[in-house]
Amino acid sequence: MDLKSEIKKRRTFAIISHPDAGKTTLTEKLLLFGGAIQTAGAVRSNKIRKTTTSDFMEIEKQRGISVSTSVMAFDYNNIRVNILDTPGHKDFAEDTYRTLSAVDSVILVVDSVKGVEEQTRKLMEVCRMRHTPVMIFINKMDREGINPFDILDELEKELKIAVCPYTWPIGNGKQFKGVYNLHKEEVQIYAPEKTTVSESLISTKDIKDPKLRDYVGIESINKLWEDIDFVHDMFESYNMSLYREGYLAPLFFGSALNNFGVLELLETFLEIAPCPGSIQTTERIVEPDEDKLTGFVFKIHANLDPNHRDRIAFMRICSGRFERNKFYFHTRLEKKLRFSSPTSFMANAKSIVDEAFPGDVVGLYDSGNFKIGDTLTEGELLHFKGVPSFSPEILREVVNRDPMKTKQLEKGVWQMTDEGVAQLFLQQPGNKKIIGTVGELQYEVIKFRLEHEYGAKCAFSPLPYIKATWLTSDNKTEMDAFIKRKSGAIAYDKEDNPVFFAESEWMLKLARENFPSITFHETSDFKIPKN
Repeated sequence: MDLKSEIKKRRTFAIISHPDAGKTTLTEKLLLFGGAIQTAGAVRSNKIRKTTTSDFMEIEKQRGISVSTSVMAFDYNNIRVNILDTPGHKDFAEDTYRTLSAVDSVILVVDSVKGVEEQTRKLMEVCRMRHTPVMIFINKMDREGINPFDILDELEKELKIAVCPYTWPIGNGKQFKGVYNLHKEEVQIYAPEKTTVSESLISTKDIKDPKLRDYVGIESINKLWEDIDFVHDMFESYNMSLYREGYLAPLFFGSALNNFGVLELLETFLEIAPCPGSIQTTERIVEPDEDKLTGFVFKIHANLDPNHRDRIAFMRICSGRFERNKFYFHTRLEKKLRFSSPTSFMANAKSIVDEAFPGDVVGLYDSGNFKIGDTLTEGELLHFKGVPSFSPEILREVVNRDPMKTKQLEKGVWQMTDEGVAQLFLQQPGNKKIIGTVGELQYEVIKFRLEHEYGAKCAFSPLPYIKATWLTSDNKTEMDAFIKRKSGAIAYDKEDNPVFFAESEWMLKLARENFPSITFHETSDFKIPKN
């Protein structure tokens, strides 16, 4: 099949939400409908064995939360679906932000009981910044929650995006019976089915169908008629251009746990979501149907398979055709690499692929060649934008608890910070290792993984700093003077760039005023590509 046909078949998207909104459960049900799995395991922190496909790390199974982006792919109605299930917890937001650079659209999951929450707002800010098309799934409609009209109001005010109901719930809480598709003018009633694909009990285009009235009840049907009239009067009608440009969010109601409304969401998504589009690089815009391959690494994961201690770089293909065993140009290292076992994923289950196309995510076995943001091409020097590291707000020194495992500790710290779960800074004298994160939970994950994957034990000693900023200046004399004066608060990142640790916002402000020729960067994307 030709390249353009393959591109049209692809849908690559992320599922994002506040923790516990049901994002991973929704992912499971999409996989279920796609035939990728036969039964779904609900996320329950007190039922360790019954864990979801996408939560594959041991700590995720024990805590019942997602702490790492999972990549899953399946085929549905001749469409290749690439799902990136992201961490919901705010401490892992940086992983989610990077993942959003590798997708063409997003499904945002909102809890109907809690409404819009803090992390939901932050994620939507990133989507708006990138003009990423967004669909919204209002989950847990089978629980007593906020009135649907109030949720829609809240979404528009809090997320600053117009919403367009695509389906509408028939009742809520214990009275939740199903969904009405406002565009197909079709009612679908589902039986609650948590682990397998449920069959529709009633599917009818006639809202006055006697069978529907008998099953749902005349009171619920009358309420649905009233709601439909209000929806048509009060909210935007669906507009493909506004959705694709990120200004209008089609909205769906359901219960992921019980398979209510999930099929409606999946089939509409495949119909209207964009296929892979153009992507901006520092040098130019890359179009997906260009003949030559381009792609960038947005995630690295060590020990994906604990039995083999492998390290895999996740690369989003942006243009051309990726082929197994072909040489590609690594633009940062300026050398050619060949990949004999590129993989596609179902969470941690992998299969070797011979070729892949724009929108696909391939796993490349990595012996240490890749860093987050690295680019592969067929010779052209390109650098993709939008995969920076963010200024960490918590900084702690690594303390080795087992001197006999020093090498394992060094290797583990280096590899995990390569993955982007945290940032490593080295400080002299003593070659102190300082790890910077945006959240407390990351230290728990690092400590857990160091012990269970590398056999190394450590502790983290608190440091009196609230922010790390990268330093650049055209004035070498002033830069040297600053580094000498602030030597106790200076460290270097893994690329040997100087970093300043500030004890307070006031100290950072003072440093900026006293050294005007130095720029204090809060993200790592200041670095100038090689010419």
